[in-house]
Amino acid sequence: MIVGHVARTLRSAPRSWRYCGALAAAYGLRERLDPPRLTTSQRRRQHSGPAKSMEELLRKTVGPLPTYETRDKFPLPPESSSIEFMHFYRNLEKGQKSEFLDKLSLEFGVDHRQVFELAGKVLDTQLRDAATVLQAEDRLRYSLTPRYRQLLSHISRVEGGVKFLVDLRADILDIVSSKTSDSPHIRDLNGTLKSLLSEWFSVGLLRLERITWQSPCEILQKISQYEAVHPVRHWTDIKRRVGPYRRCYAFTHSAMPGEPLVVLHVALTQDISDNIQAIVREFATVDSEEDVNKINAAVFYSISSTQAGLQGVELGNYLIKRVVRELQSEFPHLTQFSSLSPIPGFSTWLQGVLSQHRKESCGAGILLEQELEEVQLVTGVEAGGTPADSLRRLLNTNEWVRSERLVRVLEPALMRLCAWYLYGEKRRGYALDPVANFHLQNGATMWRLNWQADTSPRGITKSCGIMVNYRYYLQETAANSASYLQTKVIAASEQVLGLVAQFQKNSKL
Repeated sequence: MIVGHVARTLRSAPRSWRYCGALAAAYGLRERLDPPRLTTSQRRRQHSGPAKSMEELLRKTVGPLPTYETRDKFPLPPESSSIEFMHFYRNLEKGQKSEFLDKLSLEFGVDHRQVFELAGKVLDTQLRDAATVLQAEDRLRYSLTPRYRQLLSHISRVEGGVKFLVDLRADILDIVSSKTSDSPHIRDLNGTLKSLLSEWFSVGLLRLERITWQSPCEILQKISQYEAVHPVRHWTDIKRRVGPYRRCYAFTHSAMPGEPLVVLHVALTQDISDNIQAIVREFATVDSEEDVNKINAAVFYSISSTQAGLQGVELGNYLIKRVVRELQSEFPHLTQFSSLSPIPGFSTWLQGVLSQHRKESCGAGILLEQELEEVQLVTGVEAGGTPADSLRRLLNTNEWVRSERLVRVLEPALMRLCAWYLYGEKRRGYALDPVANFHLQNGATMWRLNWQADTSPRGITKSCGIMVNYRYYLQETAANSASYLQTKVIAASEQVLGLVAQFQKNSKL
């Protein structure tokens, strides 16, 4: 608590200074508070100050890598060094953090000269006995440890240190994605930190918690804030999502108390749901009693990772598996497990395809001739426009959903296109859609596309209102996962494959 108080005090210092400056101006004391004007050379020296203090701090807190012989006997640095590093970093501006991490990764990483020397020794020992070769290889392996790895490990032992490192990696990921720095050393720092976090957040160290209406208010509030798929609108909304016929589970970690790491929402239903409205927008069951005879299916309708710094650290897959076991224990008769998933990239992909083919009079088979004629008739668009251009203009707004006739006409075309997007569009051989890729890696089957499954403005904008069920056949998930990861084959139902076949028959995309 003391550490957090100090950090908040330091962060508030600039605001306090400006406030004091305003008071001073009001009372005629501006000259006493304002710093004197600096010459160009003075400004340059002042600008170099933070860089100099960064170097001093890093030299002070990032110790040398112990020698191979003393690696297990080297004394740990004082806890104050880790705390000083954390305080210093937290009080840097965004641009300064990027500069600081550049210095840390470049100047306190691997000793490349030593690596070259030891690599040569490994080659020289190849004709000697196995023990000598193995020791030479172990020395080389140890020399590949960056100096900053020791610091990261020490920080993890300090109270609040693991959370600090998770947030630190979030900053690194932001730097990499925004291309603020293109340094390969930053990417290596990211890889080192991800490796450490994967060890610290291994499934055996995580705790599964069921969130209920009796859970602490702070947890319920965080669950609401972190919900990334179907936003929580008010307290009645969250009460329903943790109430009867609903389950909410989260993974937590002892080093981050009160922080849900990944959250899974489940609906307990008679049949596998084909729309999200019935799950999150109806409130008839808030105070009802559960009837076990009405529970035949478990539908995973939202899974959200709460910590940006844990990106790439596998948590969601394990959470689903643990929840399945938990539900089977509570409801032994339960055999149907499925997701009801959004398709976040469909509309963006479709608009790109339509823009690409807007000048083609044939429309590349996007709409069938009778579909195009009816769209033009309903919208009043003059004949002669290309199918791609007509559809692109129509989908640019959400107004088409107000017309029952347009909804009926567009359904077959958009369902064909969506099936192809999910099944046929790939990145490095795997599904382009990130949600599809997640569930397929877990071994699920692409089971059913659902028309008008999410009629919210967000659902219409992101995926034309279409959602998809990924069905978890428990006896098949291991084989499906291996097939997808090794040979990139997608397990899909007859409905999905039929829509894909229709697309392939009519499209020239």
